[in-house]
Amino acid sequence: MVVGPRGIILHKHKKFNAWIQPGGHIDPGESPWDSALREGIEETGLQLAHPNHTPLLFHISCHQAGEHFHLDSQYLFLGGNEDPSPPEGESQEIGWFDLESARVVADESMKDVLDNLVFTDLSVFGIE
Repeated sequence: MVVGPRGIILHKHKKFNAWIQPGGHIDPGESPWDSALREGIEETGLQLAHPNHTPLLFHISCHQAGEHFHLDSQYLFLGGNEDPSPPEGESQEIGWFDLESARVVADESMKDVLDNLVFTDLSVFGIE
């Protein structure tokens, strides 16, 4: 989950054709939080940071995703204020959404985490 002063970043997943958070799979030998940071940077083109320099597991989502079952460990990252600039090969349909707009376009699998963001005091991370 990439958040910043402009809201939350969502991208349209090319395979699932759904608006979701950036993410991916863990590489061998990689921690879940390092994987989430790497995938977030790769998919947004932004320099991301852990809040307070510490991985923050924000939400765990378990759901069916096509033919397989997903266990998503969703970490919170600070994404600054820049426009996303994903490299070629990554989804180019990406942007900042305020929480209300994110709830309208996001895939059903994101509803719980978006609800949690509404009740989270992000000002402790410098986000109004």
